[in-house]
Amino acid sequence: MDARDGLVDSPDGPRGAAEPVPLLEPADGLPEVVRSPTALRAVATAIAGGHGPIAVDAERASGFRYSARAYLVQLRRAGAGSFLIDPIPLAGRFEPLAAALDGPEWVLHAASQDLACLAELGLRPATLFDTELAGRLAGLPRVGLGPMVEQLLGLRLEKGHGAADWSTRPLPQDWLVYAALDVEVLIELRDVLDDMLTQQGKREWAAQEFEAVRTAPPPPPRADPWRRTSGIHRIRRPRQLAAVRELWRARDELAEQRDIAPGRVLPDSAIIEASVGAPTSADELARLPVFRGRAQRRLAGYWWSALHRAAALPNPELPPTTLASDGPPPVSRWGDRDPEAAARLAAARAAVAELGKRYDLPVENLLQPDLLRRLCWQPPATSVAEALRAGGARPWQVELTAEPLERALLAGTDTSTGTSTGTG
Repeated sequence: MDARDGLVDSPDGPRGAAEPVPLLEPADGLPEVVRSPTALRAVATAIAGGHGPIAVDAERASGFRYSARAYLVQLRRAGAGSFLIDPIPLAGRFEPLAAALDGPEWVLHAASQDLACLAELGLRPATLFDTELAGRLAGLPRVGLGPMVEQLLGLRLEKGHGAADWSTRPLPQDWLVYAALDVEVLIELRDVLDDMLTQQGKREWAAQEFEAVRTAPPPPPRADPWRRTSGIHRIRRPRQLAAVRELWRARDELAEQRDIAPGRVLPDSAIIEASVGAPTSADELARLPVFRGRAQRRLAGYWWSALHRAAALPNPELPPTTLASDGPPPVSRWGDRDPEAAARLAAARAAVAELGKRYDLPVENLLQPDLLRRLCWQPPATSVAEALRAGGARPWQVELTAEPLERALLAGTDTSTGTSTGTG
């Protein structure tokens, strides 16, 4: 069916339907889950024989598993149909499908969330269209898949399983319906968004953004990831920080071994309580609230060993209370540390906000906030355009922002009087 039958199109999407139409079942029925190499080869043949872009999605078990692997892959292509693939029994045997997917455009929603787990299977797009990113560039107020499908296609997706434990086997029927419907709407959504971007003169901008997502390298490892433990603001002394670090590392090692999300092995709150409480024995540790449970009592010796390592560290090996940073300080401190930089930032933010309003773009998509802060904290010795390119800005972003930012950096501070002329 045409999802927009009976609706009246407008530049902002279809109108005229009193209520969105619930999308409850796949149009061609729920496909069988592919679990064998023979069935996967048949999928590859069907996909290769289809035409047009390929809708792609993947389901992980975030919050349940340590790994970020895919536990279900969904595909749909015109002339081929929809497919649900269980990658677990097929690990290492995706070559036929990879060949069939190599070349056509992939359509994903929030592609950066799924590309890594698909790459683990050897599946990489030659080109892509990201519907979530397209919605941002088109100026839509809500860019979740459900709201966009409702606004632009007049359909209502029944959500509720996105945060489920997709490592569950067998997968429940209603979860599979949810997964199949996600790719069923992607191609039509892509076409509507493509038209909107073209009409707004933003299609080339989108192409550059999509390519940046497709070719983005893996993020570098975080420095001291244990410092992101929830509640660490309560920790004031280096010895307590060492306890947090050792417990975090012990938990991470155990979580990876068991492929269980770290928070399910030991909650952050328990790490903080043990670090603040500084128990002097495994028995004393086991009397703390979270450690009283049966599972944690069995591991009391393991957790106590981590605390003991922290307690035994010589002072020079204790972690500092703050980390040195190669970037600007928090913006809240700019006014005291460098008023001229604060004035530059206020003027630059005003310039970017004006551009965002003019082109109906979120400012964070117009220019990365961190790049803007770095530019204002330490103005470039070269041109602003060169600094933007060096910082990873795409050509369309440089074209729009370089001259306004050049003016803002000059106007932000009257260097002869030190008086701010910017607005913020």
